[in-house]
Amino acid sequence: MFFFKKNTPALKELIPENYVDIHSHLLPGIDDGAKSIQESEKLFSRMTAMGFSQIITTPHVIESVWDNTRSSIEEVEKTTVEKLKQKHANVIIRAAAEYMMDSNFMTLVQNEKLLTIKEKYVLVEMSYLNAPYQLYDIIFEVQIAGYIPILAHPERYSFYSNNFEEYTRLKKSGCFFQLNLLSTVGYYGESVLKTANQLLDNNMIDYTGSDIHHEKHIDFFDSKVKVKNLENLKTAISNNQFFKINLG
Repeated sequence: MFFFKKNTPALKELIPENYVDIHSHLLPGIDDGAKSIQESEKLFSRMTAMGFSQIITTPHVIESVWDNTRSSIEEVEKTTVEKLKQKHANVIIRAAAEYMMDSNFMTLVQNEKLLTIKEKYVLVEMSYLNAPYQLYDIIFEVQIAGYIPILAHPERYSFYSNNFEEYTRLKKSGCFFQLNLLSTVGYYGESVLKTANQLLDNNMIDYTGSDIHHEKHIDFFDSKVKVKNLENLKTAISNNQFFKINLG
């Protein structure tokens, strides 16, 4: 008896025509993403060709590394959109931010309006080396300020790979989880892929993001998906419609 394995889709085949991306680094020259407006245009063109219909790009805000501010991000956003519209009349792109949860972030939370993905939904991240010492205090203060935290790429925090119960604790604390799409093809390594599988199997992933910085990232959308739970992955991808920008 012969058994035929169902064809595994390439990642790009899972991107719907109306995909809303909530995590990328397309604004030129302000973090480790696009270096020029020309590179931004190439990335945008390739993303829209894959089905990305709306892009909420999220430059890093990391003290002493990427000291971006609300005003500096909005200034680059304005000039970038103006340039892109010269070739793409129907461009739908706007900027939020990806905030490192550190002491500077707490100062921002307490003293200014954050750049959110939608309404009070704010994208946050941690160091890949270790979680903040006062992580749950930070999450609590963010919520007290009226924000809803979405934790970027939880599967990439290797210090939780053998401590899965911390993911449950984070969810119970009120964090939403955003999976990096490239994690599903093994781009960041086998350990990250394994954690992505676990999070999907446990129905813990709420949203997805491309986290595109450069063209190499887009090239990997041609790769075959390696996670097993495609249904939960597809659901998370479709959940991004919640962040659709209403133009009218």
